[in-house]
Amino acid sequence: MDTTESDQRRSGLTSALGAYVIWGFLPLYLLLVKEVPAFEFVGWRILWTLPLCLVIVAVRKQLPQLRAAFATPKVMLLLLTSATLIAVNWVVYVWAIQQGNVYAASLGYYINPLVNVLLGTLLLGERLSRAQWAAVALAGIGVSMLLAGALTTLWISLTLALSFGTYGLIRKQVDVGALPGLTIESMLLSLPAAGVAIYYSGLPAGSSFTQSFGLGAAIMLGGALTAFPLLLFAIAARKLPYSTLGFIQFLAPSIVFLLGLTVFGEELKWAQAACFACIWTAAAIFVWDLWSRSRTPAAS
Repeated sequence: MDTTESDQRRSGLTSALGAYVIWGFLPLYLLLVKEVPAFEFVGWRILWTLPLCLVIVAVRKQLPQLRAAFATPKVMLLLLTSATLIAVNWVVYVWAIQQGNVYAASLGYYINPLVNVLLGTLLLGERLSRAQWAAVALAGIGVSMLLAGALTTLWISLTLALSFGTYGLIRKQVDVGALPGLTIESMLLSLPAAGVAIYYSGLPAGSSFTQSFGLGAAIMLGGALTAFPLLLFAIAARKLPYSTLGFIQFLAPSIVFLLGLTVFGEELKWAQAACFACIWTAAAIFVWDLWSRSRTPAAS
């Protein structure tokens, strides 16, 4: 591995860790907006993400990249697809946390690395070692246990895993920078998001955004908590092998799991406990293998 590639991977690793730590503690933020319906909250989340992205794009002088992307139909189609996937992911995740299904949300992002590994090997030609395949198999066994003891919430976990796994794959392939891509995604979602906000403002209860200053400020904060981790993730997705990125992701659901156990006080089912045990072991195997393989060239 040359110096440039090593620097890129180091930068990608730092970005990935930053994104996953923010996502891990996101349920604490969602406690501040728990009274806001999931659809309305996601609508406001998109609307407050867009101006922040536009400001950063202008400061970084990336407006030409936006124009280039808009002039390329293939790029716009891919970004429309990725925008749709991330919107679905947001709605399901926020709804799951609001309904107290914290473990199901956590498991979704534990399953996601399996999706990343499969997509990386099948579509991107990435190769895994025997130890890494063993980790994948063990994690798969853990997920299969959910069919026996947590079937009613399995759809939440699978929807989160598949939507975000496919989103990351598309963002890795699309020929546009991380920030311009996120800005365009927000633009594409802004019209339906505005429609959702207008719909809720017409209900008898009115818009959540105008109910109180504190709640309105908390909703606005969602823009920053959306833009920054997604930007970091998009940077990481372009600089790290996709399968590696997926297993670093275990950090976020581990934090969410601990929050569910401590802050949210959700009961842990036996199937979920067994699944967590298998996946934690799989993650340890995968990370150990990456670490040992990275040290081998330096020692030789």
